[in-house]
Amino acid sequence: MNETALTVHQTARPHGFPTAEHFAFVESTLPEPAAGSALVENLYWSVDPYHRELMDDVPGGFVLGAPLEGRTIGRVIASRTPQLAEGEIVFHRQGWRTHSVVTPQEIRRLPRFEGVPLTAYLSTLGGTGLTAYVGLTRIARLKEGEDLFVSAAAGGVGTAAGRFARLLGAGRLVGSAGSAAKADHLMREVGYDRVFDYHDGPAADLLGKAAPGGIDVFVDNVGGEQLAAAVGALREFGRIVRVGTISQYNTTDAPAPRFNHADIVEKSLRMEGFLVSNYRDMQEELYEFAVPHLQSGRLALDETVVDGFEHIVDAFLGMLRGENTGKIIVRDGTQARP
Repeated sequence: MNETALTVHQTARPHGFPTAEHFAFVESTLPEPAAGSALVENLYWSVDPYHRELMDDVPGGFVLGAPLEGRTIGRVIASRTPQLAEGEIVFHRQGWRTHSVVTPQEIRRLPRFEGVPLTAYLSTLGGTGLTAYVGLTRIARLKEGEDLFVSAAAGGVGTAAGRFARLLGAGRLVGSAGSAAKADHLMREVGYDRVFDYHDGPAADLLGKAAPGGIDVFVDNVGGEQLAAAVGALREFGRIVRVGTISQYNTTDAPAPRFNHADIVEKSLRMEGFLVSNYRDMQEELYEFAVPHLQSGRLALDETVVDGFEHIVDAFLGMLRGENTGKIIVRDGTQARP
C-alpha cells in the first residue's frame, strides 16, 4: 500500500481563465480512518464545469488551502465500520485526492451491471447523464418528433443529451461545438443531424441554417449569444432547459444575451433551470432507461479518459478549453483500460 497521499488545493482566486498556478498538490501521510469510517483509495475522478464556478468567492465555493471536492469512485482499503467492507467499490464526493476517509453516510454503493464499466457511473450513469435525462424528460418534457438544439454538444452533458434524445424519439437534432472536427464527430458517431462550429459566424445565422424550420427545445449549456439565437428560433410553446453558462465562467463581465423579450410572451416560451442535486431520486429511473441500451450497444459511452492523478489539474483546465469530447474522467494509472 502506498504510504503517502496526495490532495489538490486551490491556492488563489482566478480572475478570468484559471491556470495551473491556482492549484497545488499537497503530500501527506496516509490518513487513518477513525471509528465508524473507512479509508478509500480513489480510482476514478470526475472534473466538471461547475468546479470553475466553485473556484470563485461564492457561497459554497472551494475553500483556499483545503482539499477540493468532486465526484469520485474508489476502493475501500481499510475499514473501522462493519458497514463498509474492505475491497468494496463506492462512490463519494471527496475527490481531488488519492485517498479519502468516508463514513457510510457519505458514500453510495454502485450497482454492477454486466458489460458496464465503472467509468459509466461518472458519465452516462452519473451526474452528467442524470443532468441530460432530467433536462429532457422532466424540464423539457420532450415529445417524440420534436426538434432539439443543444449547445456545447460535444461536452459530457451535450453528448448524453444527444444520445438520449435520439433514443427518446426526437426529430431533428442540432448542436453547436467548438471545432469542425467535433462537429463531424457528433454527426458521425453521436447521432446529431447538423452541428455548427460557433466560431464560424453569428449564432443566429448558424442556427438558422442548421434548423431553418425552427426548434422545439433548447438544451443550453452555454448561455450568451447562443441562448439569444435559440429564443429567436424556438417555435410556439418552445422550451429552454438551462443547464449551465460556460460562456461566462471565465468572463464574468460578459454582457448578458440580448434577445427580443416579446418572443417569450408571443410564442408562449418557457425557460427553466435546475440543479441535478434536486433530482437524485431519479437515479434508479436513469439506470432503468440507460443500462439496457448500454448493454445492447444502442447507447455508447462518450468519454475522454486521462491517466494519472498527477494530471487531474491539466484535465480540468483542458476541459475548460474544450479539449475533451464527452465526459472527461481521470483514472488512476494502475487501472487497466476497459
